[in-house]
Amino acid sequence: MAKNNPLIIIITAFLVLGLMFSLVKAAATNITTDQHALLALKDRITYDPSNLLAKNWSMSSSICTWIGVTCGVRHHRVTVLNISYFGLAGTLPPQLGNLSFLQVLAIGNNSFSGSLPDELFFLGNLSSLRVVDLSYNQLSGTIPSSIFQISSLEKLDLTSNMFDGQIPSTISKCQQLQMLSLSYNNFTGYIPKEIGNMTMLKELSLDINELQGEIPHELGNLAELEVLSLKINTLTGTIPSRIFNLSSLRIMDFRNNSLTGNLPPENMCQHLSALQELYMSHNKITGRIPNSLWQCSNLQIVSLSDNQFEGSIPRDIGNLTLINQLFLGFNKYFIGIV
Repeated sequence: MAKNNPLIIIITAFLVLGLMFSLVKAAATNITTDQHALLALKDRITYDPSNLLAKNWSMSSSICTWIGVTCGVRHHRVTVLNISYFGLAGTLPPQLGNLSFLQVLAIGNNSFSGSLPDELFFLGNLSSLRVVDLSYNQLSGTIPSSIFQISSLEKLDLTSNMFDGQIPSTISKCQQLQMLSLSYNNFTGYIPKEIGNMTMLKELSLDINELQGEIPHELGNLAELEVLSLKINTLTGTIPSRIFNLSSLRIMDFRNNSLTGNLPPENMCQHLSALQELYMSHNKITGRIPNSLWQCSNLQIVSLSDNQFEGSIPRDIGNLTLINQLFLGFNKYFIGIV
């Protein structure tokens, strides 16, 4: 049996010690990095009406005790940054992208402005990020392409900001996304058909933008979808028949577009047993109101006003025992007796 080489043993020992030292140093650096990232955010705050950050974010205390900050039990790294409803104003620093253990970034209902730094999501540094809620701020510019490299993302809420440009087709890389809201912004162009590949989606809200073109029939692939809201855009063309096969859909809102064509005459509700709210007012939809519509027995709100429907109002409307709002006015004409 060969004897152990003392030189190899010594070299191995030094390598192990060096690795341990590097790990300890890296851990210390990472904790410091989290602190620096949060302090960079604090420095960007221009308005803090309740002095929440000024009073609570102090270098004399652990960042894990700071208001709005939650740390993981195991690594004592920042996992949640939730400063929603703090009434803050300012801009977002790129250093937030260094919070490598972050799972939730929630800054909604403040007055943050400016564009999102591309470094915020650069190269997937935030590989554990599940929730991004930037809603109800004054953020502008285009969406950084780097955000679509975060495969763990489950919720992206950019509602009520001033983002513009087109919705990138690369958004479909976020295969785990369950909630996507880009409502109340200034997005232009077409709805990417690639969104139809995001089969985990439960809510898709693209309303109140400047989107144009037709509704992609690929949206009919979203079998888990519960909310589909595309209202107040400039969408044209007919409603894809596959949309009416989404059996989990509770809310379908296509109001205030320029949609045309007829509603499916037969079996419209065959797969829409969960549908509770149907909004199609202020379009250019023609033909008769399908008798099958009244087979959606869970409907509570039906809004079909200001279209070009004609013919009689189906007697089967009386089957909707849960209905509390029904809008059929301002159509071409109706005949007969309800």
